Amino acid sequence: CDWGPDYRLVLTSGDSRGAPSEVAVYPAKAGAVALWEIPMTAPFTPGQFTSRWQARDPEGNLFGAVVYVKIEVIPLPVTDTPTP
Repeated sequence: CDWGPDYRLVLTSGDSRGAPSEVAVYPAKAGAVALWEIPMTAPFTPGQFTSRWQARDPEGNLFGAVVYVKIEVIPLPVTDTPTP
């Protein structure tokens, strides 16, 4: 079916990294390709940060596959040369 303004992509678990807990997924027409965009901010702290998202219909039912975002922040390499 076509997705109107009441269809959302919602955070179901994890850290949103500054993104809203739900974003619009419309307009999306049946049989067409749609783009989901979730603006996030990477942390300064090294580690792995994962969030899981799923589509929600106007009645509040989650459907479809779970989409996950994994951000991996690696530590900067240590150098022997002092910085002036």
